[in-house]
Amino acid sequence: MWRFSIVLTLMLLAGCSSTPKGVDCPGEVATIYGQSMGTTQARIFDLVNAFSVTRDGITVQSGALHSSDRFRYIPSAVTAEGFYAQRLTNNQFRLINPYQNTMITWTCP
Repeated sequence: MWRFSIVLTLMLLAGCSSTPKGVDCPGEVATIYGQSMGTTQARIFDLVNAFSVTRDGITVQSGALHSSDRFRYIPSAVTAEGFYAQRLTNNQFRLINPYQNTMITWTCP
């Protein structure tokens, strides 16, 4: 009985400490000026103060999102790749690629 309770406790702890699984989210691809270019799909890992986007085996990390006033300014950061990352709402994320004049906005369920 004692071993069973230890195993059960370890299983519960392992279940509670799992890493974020991410959510599959549809995205809209557009030019920076808003001209629609199609749709896409990606897995978003929301870490509250940062997020990452995984698509086709490539992951882009937003880094720490900053805003001097979250009620007036969108929390954002510049990624290591030079993209502009934004958290638009609790379930909407955007990456802007200024080099290719494109942006992708994902809306997660």
